[in-house]
Amino acid sequence: MDAALAFARDSPPLSIIAAAKIASVPLTIDPSLASGSAPTLYLGSVDFIHGISTILRYIARVAIVPNFYGQDAIQAAHIDQWLEYAPVIPSSSEFEAACSFLDGYLASRTFLVGHSQIADIVVWSNIAGTGQRWESLRRSTKYQNLTRWFNCIAVDYASTLDDVIVAYVGKRGIGKSPAPILKEKIHDPTENTPGPEIDLPGAKIGEVCLRFAPEPSGYLIGHAKAGLLNKYFADRYKGRLIVRFDDTNPLKESNEFVENVLRDIDTMGIKYDTVTYTSDYFPKLTEMAESLIMQGKAYVDDTPRTQMEVERRAGVESTCRNNIVEENLSLWREMVNGTESGMQCCLRGKLDIQDPNKSLHDPVYYRCNTDPHHRVGSTYKAYPTYDFACPFVDALQGVTHALRSSEYHDRTHSTIVYFKIWNKKVDDWTDPRFPTIQGMGASKNLNLMEGDKLWTINKKMIDPVCARHTALLKDQHVLFSLTNGPEEPFIRILPRHKKYEGAGNKNTTFTNRIWLEYADASVITTGQEVTLMDWGNAIIKEIKTENGIITQLVGELHLEGSVKLTKLKLTWLPDIEGLVSLSLVEFDYLITKKKLEEKDDFVNHLNPCTRRETSALGDPDTRNLKQGEIIQLERKGYYRCDVPFTGPSQPIVLFAIPDGRQQSPAN
Repeated sequence: MDAALAFARDSPPLSIIAAAKIASVPLTIDPSLASGSAPTLYLGSVDFIHGISTILRYIARVAIVPNFYGQDAIQAAHIDQWLEYAPVIPSSSEFEAACSFLDGYLASRTFLVGHSQIADIVVWSNIAGTGQRWESLRRSTKYQNLTRWFNCIAVDYASTLDDVIVAYVGKRGIGKSPAPILKEKIHDPTENTPGPEIDLPGAKIGEVCLRFAPEPSGYLIGHAKAGLLNKYFADRYKGRLIVRFDDTNPLKESNEFVENVLRDIDTMGIKYDTVTYTSDYFPKLTEMAESLIMQGKAYVDDTPRTQMEVERRAGVESTCRNNIVEENLSLWREMVNGTESGMQCCLRGKLDIQDPNKSLHDPVYYRCNTDPHHRVGSTYKAYPTYDFACPFVDALQGVTHALRSSEYHDRTHSTIVYFKIWNKKVDDWTDPRFPTIQGMGASKNLNLMEGDKLWTINKKMIDPVCARHTALLKDQHVLFSLTNGPEEPFIRILPRHKKYEGAGNKNTTFTNRIWLEYADASVITTGQEVTLMDWGNAIIKEIKTENGIITQLVGELHLEGSVKLTKLKLTWLPDIEGLVSLSLVEFDYLITKKKLEEKDDFVNHLNPCTRRETSALGDPDTRNLKQGEIIQLERKGYYRCDVPFTGPSQPIVLFAIPDGRQQSPAN
């Protein structure tokens, strides 16, 4: 029988209702109490619990969801503090002060208390319940850390929280981010239902040409946003999309990178019309450079690089700026031939050395490089810069709109090269610790956001469809003998996902001897009733120990017992020969600082341990996992199969997938 929650109709306890839904604790709603009455939870004909924080603690204790009330007594105590504080938040006199406090508290945190959930749900509900007061503050960007957290919780529990808000506050979508302000909408006359869209200035249906121009110097990292935006606009305007490799730096580039960038583009679902290379236009670019020299619009500069950089920042003209055309042409030939003197030179455009935009202080157009090019070999010794080549090739290809995101050419690449080559912190470009498309498993990151937020969105996508399996730590499990268990083992066919038939089925063996996680056994007491997941309840009759170590539990099945009333919901494995060896691999952040500054030496912020492997035993059906398949190990988290079953001598390798609840680097 469900518990009955009674409360006053004019003050619904949103935090209790939301927490119960997410914790899978069934409640019968009874809004019949007099105004001003505190909520009461009736557990039967004579038993009841009174008060918001008391009811919330009860819900946390009976929740089926793992770690709902924290992982230990310390976390539970911190959660209790938040449960006591949360009701103060909606107070009109305290609301802004509470928002300010929370914003500061969340500056270096993703969630309120560890990996638990109830504290976040309760505080979120109290904020959302203020309605327009919070919405006004959220739109003002006054409390950015609090807004980021609020939106993250809303995404994580979207349907549940939205349903609660609609039912008791009367406004749908309060947990969603405010809608972006769009420019004037455009309308394709071939569409039946026009709608607001992001606009491109001067764009016409069927006449738009865009280009996505990654450099083939690595696997895709921060390019996903630019690539997906180009695809969006090409589709929106029924235009063309060109993939053009900006291959103007032979030192960094290779065919391997070209092939894998194309693979990443395909993974993101970006359809393009053609693939081209800036190197296709090297002859025309060389002609253009020589024409600019002849016109006196470019000059060759042999100023030492460090001195040149100082002069450019200060807006000081180079002594070479007034070289005559003949002298520039002579030095240009030295560059083209890659001679010793030519290697000391670069070609610069003669623009405005005093322009407030320092990038226009006579930018570099060409520089020397004698490394063989991955497509044209050693034909060239001087190569155009991106800023010179890109607009010129855009014009030749008929590009109408060029989109560039702020992360397109940032310091990410150099940082990763340091990790990869100097410190050997990762295996290759596909390493899960890398923020590459292949490393992160093709997550479509449309915005610059914290990794935790990205993984939270990823969890929302995989949880409804990924299969469930069971695993126990290999050296940390305890035998549980069931005196009234089945004398002969039997097998039941169970769904791999209770709400998604497409996940298929698995065979589960039921025996009178099963294995439990040692951590679970250590908190069980004699006489306690527990729930064995996918089976039913059991009562602990005896706990055997040796030198303080638990060696065996003895108990009996109590299948008629209520799973709603037990505190512990335990994963288990049958004591049979068919269990499978697993290697559970977890990855941590490569650096311990959220954002490296210009003054930082990245070596001082390297994480000394970024990979941890744990041996485990899995249920027999894990031997059928395919490489790349994503599963959830009950009460452990999400994993991707990196190495499938090859035989009993080698473990299946599972890579842990973050769910957004781990802490980001804090210092």
